[in-house]
Amino acid sequence: MAGYSLPILGNWLANELGLYSILSSSRDTKLLCLQRFIRLFAYGASTLILALYLSSLHVSDARIGLFMSMTLWGDAVVSFILTLFADGLGRRRTLILGAALMAASGAVFAFNSNYWILAAASIFGVISPGGNEIGPFKAIEESTLSQLSAADKRSDIFAWYALLGNFGSACGVIICGWLVEWLQTINGWTSVRAYRIVFGIYAFLGIVKLALSLLLSNQCEPAPKKPEYQQVTELDDVEIESLLSSDDEDESIEPRPKPRQKPNPPPFPSRKQKLSLLPSISPGSRTILLTLCILFAIDSLGGGLVPASWITYFFTTNFSLPEGTLGTLFFTTRIIAALSTLVASSISKRIGLVKTMVLTHLPSAIFLALIPLPDNVSVAMTFLVLRSCTQNMDQAPRQAFLAAAVLPGERTAVMGVVNVVKTLCQSAGPVVTGWLAGTGRFWMAFLVAGGLKAGYDLAMLKMFLGYRSREELEGEERTKGMSRESA
Repeated sequence: MAGYSLPILGNWLANELGLYSILSSSRDTKLLCLQRFIRLFAYGASTLILALYLSSLHVSDARIGLFMSMTLWGDAVVSFILTLFADGLGRRRTLILGAALMAASGAVFAFNSNYWILAAASIFGVISPGGNEIGPFKAIEESTLSQLSAADKRSDIFAWYALLGNFGSACGVIICGWLVEWLQTINGWTSVRAYRIVFGIYAFLGIVKLALSLLLSNQCEPAPKKPEYQQVTELDDVEIESLLSSDDEDESIEPRPKPRQKPNPPPFPSRKQKLSLLPSISPGSRTILLTLCILFAIDSLGGGLVPASWITYFFTTNFSLPEGTLGTLFFTTRIIAALSTLVASSISKRIGLVKTMVLTHLPSAIFLALIPLPDNVSVAMTFLVLRSCTQNMDQAPRQAFLAAAVLPGERTAVMGVVNVVKTLCQSAGPVVTGWLAGTGRFWMAFLVAGGLKAGYDLAMLKMFLGYRSREELEGEERTKGMSRESA
């Protein structure tokens, strides 16, 4: 009996965790998930040392905060432009361009120390201050994954997409932390030189991501639009005369020449064709997009106050933790966060996407506010670990909810707009935290961030509890139609 129950339990567990969904997914889906792992590995590695690198170059706390904010402002502009035209220009081309910018940014950080040159590289390139997604990648990849995945498997695919990203970030922080600590034990190696090695690895991973983008197939591109121009047949003078003549006269008329056709339009795109590169968003999607942008803006402002770079800086300045210990700490938190995303997928199948988003995210907001209160490093680290247990559990349900709420052809643009709004709101946080850190009130950033995130959760629950997506409504209509036909 026990022998039969184990395979059944294994199949049930694999189904609950979405393992069958990701294994049976397309090659492009697996490539996109691999790209996210590599990208977040690089982000995690650079995030651990970004604030420390600038501080070692004798940059003040206020200017470090300004640097992070400028990075996010630049990312918002670049991401908005690239995601807005991604479907028109080609998703693969946009991903390749983003990977090239990522590699270029890492190279500049590896070979330069000038504050403004580094700021320009982070503004126009791809550098993540918080270890989270930055650049045009996320919106394009999520839109593509939505297109490649069936609706009933989409939440599982997004869960694994989020898990691999978190796992990559966790690997990045621990390898970076212990690598930097080991390099500083070598005679003649300064902290600045060790940090630059990490940014060199960052540039190399950007090149690897570019190569993976070249392997994507045409299935990643949006469905082609119907041609606007069609051949229109015109009647010539002989045809008109023949139609106006009598039946008797028709017999004496010579065979009609073939109708001539209007020539095809010139190869140069018209104004209308150029504007067709811009996506159109339906009125219903605009309404929900506006509401979600306001809510996500509140959450992102809270997240922007305490990005991972500032948290590592907080533990270094307040408790004097070395890079290796920091790497281990953040590896632990991100592994926990990665595993929790699979649990969220299973929960969302039972209580719904919105409830899962709120009930998992709210505890993390409370623990975030508690981090700076204790004077003991072990207690502060405990609050950080507890926060990570549910910190990312809302990611997969949130993206699945957003993908289902809008039309398929709108997803890239909508997700791009949402990411830009989130990034712009995040950008206001680091400069405020830099000022608070410089004036000895670093702890206030954690309290305000936790309060904003908790407010977002409660507002989300109030406004979208019981909401039915378009896909759910269309599915009900199809079921009713089939029932009427069978009756």
